[in-house]
Amino acid sequence: MSMLQVETDSLGRPIELYYEDTGYGPPVVLLHGYPFDHAMWEEQAFALASGGCRVISYDRRGFGQSSKPVDGYNFNRFADDLKAVLETLDLHDVTLVGFSMGAGEAVRYMSRHLGQRVTRLALVSAITPGMSRSKDHPEGEDEAKFDDIATRIRADRFAYIEQFVARLLDGGNCSRATVEWIKSLAVPATRIAMLACVRAFAETDFTGDMAAAINLPALVIHGTEDRIAPFAAHGKRTSDLLPGSIFRPYEGGTHGLFATHGAMLSEDLLGLVRTPPTLTLPPPVF
Repeated sequence: MSMLQVETDSLGRPIELYYEDTGYGPPVVLLHGYPFDHAMWEEQAFALASGGCRVISYDRRGFGQSSKPVDGYNFNRFADDLKAVLETLDLHDVTLVGFSMGAGEAVRYMSRHLGQRVTRLALVSAITPGMSRSKDHPEGEDEAKFDDIATRIRADRFAYIEQFVARLLDGGNCSRATVEWIKSLAVPATRIAMLACVRAFAETDFTGDMAAAINLPALVIHGTEDRIAPFAAHGKRTSDLLPGSIFRPYEGGTHGLFATHGAMLSEDLLGLVRTPPTLTLPPPVF
């Protein structure tokens, strides 16, 4: 079991992240989505490692096998945790891949820590540029939406997980066994972490962070039928804010592309890893 200490709490107790480090070659760091853990990347991690990459994935604080403190659930802290992972493992020329909430972590890292050690970026089913409605983001959700989510988590977080996974896959071609496995990835998360991350979604606007990534080879992948982070409000807007990026809509794809379009996503990520940092990306894989 590999654990990496990122800080200590107010009583001096270590806060540690569980991580897996597999394969040899150019490093790829995978940031998982809410409310799951690193294991959601199973298919992509296998494909990347088999394709000649070193694959690092870890559980966000409060989720999976990582420490579960009572605080620290904000995107600045998550970006700092990512920095600790990259530095402790001494990773360079990193392809950074963020899914959903992980995409927010990735772009916050790019701005907060100047993209150190990262040369390629992929944002999959991204929650960027923000989840809440505002003058600059009229397609976002009202505050009442996040209050309702918090109420449902407090009442019965296991029922909420079941409902969330149903929307995540939305009829995608997944076996019942796979659906049950995906739901199980959310069970180790604490109620504190789940509730605090809902608040982080509601309060964080990533628009100002996006400019930090515009000089990298960047790949934006989004399902056209995404019900959690709708295509126009998130995928298209994220691509527009990264004018040098390649935008790859997955026609008919839902939010859970790691499961419903796993092989296709793996091929696209491998294509990004193999792209020299100064060159344009290869054509889409169909």
